[in-house]
Amino acid sequence: MAEPTSYPELNAVLAEFVAGVRAILDENFCGAYLQGSFAVGDADEHSDVDFIVVTHDEVSVEQQAALHAMHVRLYGLESHWAQHLEGSYVPKESLRQLDPVRRPYPYVDNGSTEVVLDNHCNTHVVRWSLREYGVRLAGPEPKSLVDPVPAEGLREELVATLREYADWAPAPTQAGGMSQWKQTSLVLSFCRILHTLASGRVASKRASGEWALEALDPEWTSLVQRALDDRPDPWGRVHRPADPAVAERTLAFAEYAVAEARAG
Repeated sequence: MAEPTSYPELNAVLAEFVAGVRAILDENFCGAYLQGSFAVGDADEHSDVDFIVVTHDEVSVEQQAALHAMHVRLYGLESHWAQHLEGSYVPKESLRQLDPVRRPYPYVDNGSTEVVLDNHCNTHVVRWSLREYGVRLAGPEPKSLVDPVPAEGLREELVATLREYADWAPAPTQAGGMSQWKQTSLVLSFCRILHTLASGRVASKRASGEWALEALDPEWTSLVQRALDDRPDPWGRVHRPADPAVAERTLAFAEYAVAEARAG
């Protein structure tokens, strides 16, 4: 496997991950890829590691159990990257196009070792990112596995996602109210969705935030810039409450973003 990222320690974790997946899936293994920020750009030492493993057929119950054991072992490696693998195991025929019911796939969440069924990766956004910018760890080129994502489908999905984020925004977190992590994530997620709606392309949160500084109403410039600057220690910020005034501005930005999406 060629060096897939600029972080040697992460590359070592990924090499062990791919070797483990290959050994467990055997002939059911088709390919392994990075999507998310390591694909579309601007990944840094705080990024989670979004993966897609493509299988020829469904993952069996026995394979799912073995994958769980593998993720437990990887989590114990002496590397912070090993605690931030996140992704799904997707049959190749299901990956090719989005299915209307968005069926769940075996999925591992960031910071977890459990392999559960979840439709987290069954989206147009993941397919677009994988097809256009996916980083090949093993297997065929991503474009041979994913059909072009329809622009209208991508737009409809993002408008619905934006509304879901806006509805989720006021919900309290374990930090008590809105956490610092949630506040920053919401602002940059809204920027990313609005950027994709305007351009038809999925970009990184940072690139989308920088676009928003120029493209959106200047009323939101300071809020967006604050989110762009608020990158260090994301995992610590999960447990710290956001400034109440900033949280209130973020809720107002959510409603602005929904109105912008509708107007577009």
